Amino acid sequence: MEKILNKIAKISSLASRYIGIIIIAFSCVAFFWRDGFAWMTNYTSVFLGVIMFGMGLTIKMEDFRIVFSRPKEVVIGAVAQYTIMPVVAWILCKVMNLPADLALGVILVGCCPGGTASNVITYIAGGDVALSVGMTIVSTLAAPLATPFLVYVLAGAWVEVSFWAMVLSVIKVILVPVLLGIILRSLAGEHVDKVSDVMPLISVIAIAMIIGGIVAVNADKILNCGVLVLGVVAIHNFCGMMLGLLAAKIFHVEYSRTTAIAIEVGMQNSGLAVSLAAANFAANPLATLPGAIFSVWHNIAGSIFAGIRRAGAERQTEPGSGKLAEES
Repeated sequence: MEKILNKIAKISSLASRYIGIIIIAFSCVAFFWRDGFAWMTNYTSVFLGVIMFGMGLTIKMEDFRIVFSRPKEVVIGAVAQYTIMPVVAWILCKVMNLPADLALGVILVGCCPGGTASNVITYIAGGDVALSVGMTIVSTLAAPLATPFLVYVLAGAWVEVSFWAMVLSVIKVILVPVLLGIILRSLAGEHVDKVSDVMPLISVIAIAMIIGGIVAVNADKILNCGVLVLGVVAIHNFCGMMLGLLAAKIFHVEYSRTTAIAIEVGMQNSGLAVSLAAANFAANPLATLPGAIFSVWHNIAGSIFAGIRRAGAERQTEPGSGKLAEES
């Protein structure tokens, strides 16, 4: 049994590292085999709930100490998360004069908390993983109020937004599963540890199924506006990481923590954006598309950014390069 779990853990680690490629593969298959994937859209909230439950299982009570041991960086990350990405989303929608459905989708992505994929990308980048986890926890727990409020304020110019309906949606698909995972881990930590390495694999499959379903249902529409949405998503993600990097630099955060903040700001819980669009804006079917494409793109761009930051960290620690810089 232990050997099987070890093999699954290795597969899980590879799946987390190459999630972008896996999502692209699922999306390509879904595009051509639409009937095989279209049904998945009926279970978007369930899949996302599984992902967030898995996140909760990875959170130990001592992880909350990070919030208090590194308050400066956590606050910078949380504030940047809920200001930079929403504002950039709104500006892009205005400047590019996006139609209502796409504008709503882009704003939904911008108003969501950080995604769990940011923790993996931060690890690859050689950043402060503990800080990344702490920021994800804070932004996720703030999401039930922060995300609906921001969407209500920013997307109101395009569509009618029901604030309380969105609050309930976020509570059901984010807060409840995460808290259940945390509680289960606190009650049965040793047993959970034995299978915890399997959860990333389950999460990768779940997010791939969410995106696959969206692609299958919107295949024809992707042909018409997919390039436009990809362009907007790429700019949004790039601005998030660069402005997150700038915010950390302004406050003189050291290199590894700056890396974590930049990645956290730029990588969103786009699965939540897809779920909220499907549950609350059925009259705007294309609103799910930006979140689906963001899920693919931010993993690809995040991995490239991670490689650049890791190379920078290694250069700083080479003999003769001096001590590791305290600022990024």
